[in-house]
Amino acid sequence: MRPSGAALLTTSADQQFLAQADACLHALQAALDAFDPDELEADLAGGVLRIRFSSNSICIANRQAAAHQIWLAEGASAWHFVYDAAQKAWIDTKGRGKLHTILGEIVSRRLGRAVCLPG
Repeated sequence: MRPSGAALLTTSADQQFLAQADACLHALQAALDAFDPDELEADLAGGVLRIRFSSNSICIANRQAAAHQIWLAEGASAWHFVYDAAQKAWIDTKGRGKLHTILGEIVSRRLGRAVCLPG
């Protein structure tokens, strides 16, 4: 049971965030599903995209509804992304790049070959 006064995601901005974040995570999963399952496996459930590489290392991308962000974590590194409507892209809050680009770099490093994820 929720405590009284608990914030619920009911505003149009919240709904827009959920739609954008889910579309992004589904697109990433679709792109990753094209890889050989011996290289990596991607599973999406409950707003969490879990990528397991053949080395058993894991990369996680998940939506953070309260912050209206997508968070990405790999090893000891983490990024927080907000949607930039002008660029139509998820951009790192510290200016380190776009979600698709950074995740593509992670996948490239883990697979030992150049990978470009659409986005």
